[in-house]
Amino acid sequence: MPITIRRATPADIPLIVDFNSRLAQESEGKTLDIPILTAGVTAAMDDPTKGPYYLAVEGEAILGQMQITFEWSDWRNGWIWWIQGVYVRTEARRSGVFRALYESIWGEARRTGNVIALRLYVDKENLGAQATYRQMGMAPSNYFLYERSPL
Repeated sequence: MPITIRRATPADIPLIVDFNSRLAQESEGKTLDIPILTAGVTAAMDDPTKGPYYLAVEGEAILGQMQITFEWSDWRNGWIWWIQGVYVRTEARRSGVFRALYESIWGEARRTGNVIALRLYVDKENLGAQATYRQMGMAPSNYFLYERSPL
């Protein structure tokens, strides 16, 4: 059965919370506060400008997710779409789920007409993900990420 991509709906909030919780644990060893995470996902679902979620579906099974957030570039007069919150169920990894999500978003960005780049950040130790992103046509940028958190 082919993988299809759809936008998440409010009914998907519990699953997105679960996927994000798993993502934080697997990628950074962090245990997230579920009520805060649920409020954050709900806020994003209620306000599409915060970033819609996309789900990879095969039959009735939801295999993975990706969120897109938006940054305006005045230097380039266009939008940068940030790929966030990528999660693929363990048993579905290496089966084309990320590719389906990425290609769907890439196609949508190209059709939009004013999207100038897709970006994401990845842990410097996550070599497998980095290889996957290179295979999708992405390349490391010349930027470092700095943060001050919590405020």
